[in-house]
Amino acid sequence: MTNQRKAYLYGITAILFWSTMGSAFKLTLSYLSFVNLLLFTSLTSLLILSLVITFNKSWRKTLPSTRREWTGSALLGLLNPFGYYFILFKAYELIPAQEAVALNYTWPVVLVLLSIPFLKQKIGIKSILAILVSFTGAFLVVTKGNFSLLSLENPLGSMLALGSSLIWATFWLLNVRDKREETAKLFMNFLFGSLYSLVVVFLFYSPKIPNFKGVAGFLYIGIFEMGITFLLWLKALQYSLTTAKVTKLVYLSPFISLLLINRFVGESIHPYTIAGLGLIIGGIIWESLSNPLKTNQ
Repeated sequence: MTNQRKAYLYGITAILFWSTMGSAFKLTLSYLSFVNLLLFTSLTSLLILSLVITFNKSWRKTLPSTRREWTGSALLGLLNPFGYYFILFKAYELIPAQEAVALNYTWPVVLVLLSIPFLKQKIGIKSILAILVSFTGAFLVVTKGNFSLLSLENPLGSMLALGSSLIWATFWLLNVRDKREETAKLFMNFLFGSLYSLVVVFLFYSPKIPNFKGVAGFLYIGIFEMGITFLLWLKALQYSLTTAKVTKLVYLSPFISLLLINRFVGESIHPYTIAGLGLIIGGIIWESLSNPLKTNQ
């Protein structure tokens, strides 16, 4: 098997797992509060990453060696997994899964906007128009086709779903500046994220052990959303001839997610969701053709 075929195999596997998450989040949140889901999934992912590092015998190069690296890991862990999933899980509690999936997928657009102050990048008129197309799609999803703000059913949930894209884009930009090995960075992020989650749950909420279905849900999310799947994605990027050959697979994920949400969550997928998501993806693709910044999940 050629390296590019291996890249596609790893990439498609990762995309398929990520595509199940909209359904997994919504179903598991019927058994767990969003903060308890955050705690248990973070701890699960931390355990999985610990096993991977132990298997690879790479603990020596995993732990930070300088105060700056410890500080960086603490900040990144605050953004992801803690901040990102805290907001995203709460959004899934408040709004339909199909809406959360579509709005969360605006993160590549937000990434381009943040690249202006972070990377001092200039964008042209085509990129600006592409961004407007994507945000028109997001507005279509939120308003359900009625372009009156009074039609918002749950403004907080919609804002949280959009806000999660801001946190993820910020995390992505800061993470690429950290030149440490990816698995090591990911482990440290989840170490700090788990600590933050423990503190928040015990101080402001109460830990709750779920039933069997809840346990199965958080184990699935912790393993296949936060842990192993990210490593599969890194493998795909490693084997691929170019990043673009693999990252284009990401565009399949939200549409597969809608099919699974309809099948397993039972939500009727509304035309405005499909149309809005189409505009979001269309704007992202148009912008990527106009802008050299390459993004990946």
